[in-house]
Amino acid sequence: MICQNNSWVDGAPLSVVVGHFGSGKTEFSVNLALALGQLRAPVALADLDVVDPYFRSRECAPQLEAAGIRVISSANTCRDADLPSMPAEVNVLMDNPELWGVLDIGGDPSGARVLARYRKALAARGARLLCVINANRPLSDTVDKCIDYIRRIEAACGMQVDALVNNTHCCHLTEVADVLAGAEMAREVSEKTGIGVLCHCVPRHLYEEAAAQLENVFPMDLYMKKPWE
Repeated sequence: MICQNNSWVDGAPLSVVVGHFGSGKTEFSVNLALALGQLRAPVALADLDVVDPYFRSRECAPQLEAAGIRVISSANTCRDADLPSMPAEVNVLMDNPELWGVLDIGGDPSGARVLARYRKALAARGARLLCVINANRPLSDTVDKCIDYIRRIEAACGMQVDALVNNTHCCHLTEVADVLAGAEMAREVSEKTGIGVLCHCVPRHLYEEAAAQLENVFPMDLYMKKPWE
């Protein structure tokens, strides 16, 4: 089951997701692909994160493929290259107008640089660039840090961020208060940048409480495990 106010889920045929390490970018990407799969078909999730070796959306391939989601994964070789190689299979997202998709991109500007080669094709397909922010992480815990990150990502990939995703969390210890605090910071970032807030992510068991106080609340199941789990 996806959220009640779900018109944003399939608001674009391709959703490109960026976010700092620890923002929950990959968790959001996986949940978005699964939600999109309930509304559209066919759907693919492309794991193009060549920066973070710990949280990879391809680790959820069994759950995604069981839901009919195609998984496209970058090779783990050449991760430190200036412009890492991408799988040829990713071109299907640009070439097939019937395919809906989510692209999980590396969290820093060097990771986002892979988008530069695809920006024209992405624009032609009406893709949107979503930036996940987490007010509980030291790299994105202030409005100024978030704005600086957004501008560096935009400069690296040659694309403009279209919307913000508030995913303020403390993993399994997340409370609604965390989400509300993140929503306030996202509002301030939005006011200063003109970039709208797409949704507010919450663990599924907190959905009703959060939805009573916020619009466009996205309930998520937690799939990603820490390396030591």
